[in-house]
Amino acid sequence: MRVYVPLTLTGLTEAYKTGELGSGPFVAYAVTPGLREWYVSDDIEELEYAALGRAALASLRLLAAEPEAPRRRVVIAVDVADLAVSAVPERGFEPEALGEVRVAGPTPLGKAASVHVDATDAEADVAAAAEALPAADGGDDDAQFTVDGAEDHELLWFATQEIANLVGRGD
Repeated sequence: MRVYVPLTLTGLTEAYKTGELGSGPFVAYAVTPGLREWYVSDDIEELEYAALGRAALASLRLLAAEPEAPRRRVVIAVDVADLAVSAVPERGFEPEALGEVRVAGPTPLGKAASVHVDATDAEADVAAAAEALPAADGGDDDAQFTVDGAEDHELLWFATQEIANLVGRGD
């Protein structure tokens, strides 16, 4: 099963150092029945893109909680065994939990299929969105507009061989 793991560049650096994602069960996003129902599509590519988008929003939430991290969203696409993935029933009906799953960890970074990261020109919008997130969660329409502004930036696709360069350890 393909899952999308939200991270920050700090988290990606840690995963690169250790060679694995997570030290125990960790949150990821996948094409779940709830996501299928919400997105109303049978096109697997569209559904996977929606799961990637949910992980990008979760990455933004990580950035809001980690003010020292560079202001770029990071999502790793990882292929894991179906048995390693479980639903999160207690959060099943929360809008921000659509597509959310738990992955029994740790998962070798070598199972990653790709990495998706904001371009540097998105940093200002992502920083503003991370700051506005609590107000947006509280129903502030202006703050939600700011959060949506980060979503206007497409995440760039990187091969796993490029992780070293992304975390500043390339030759």
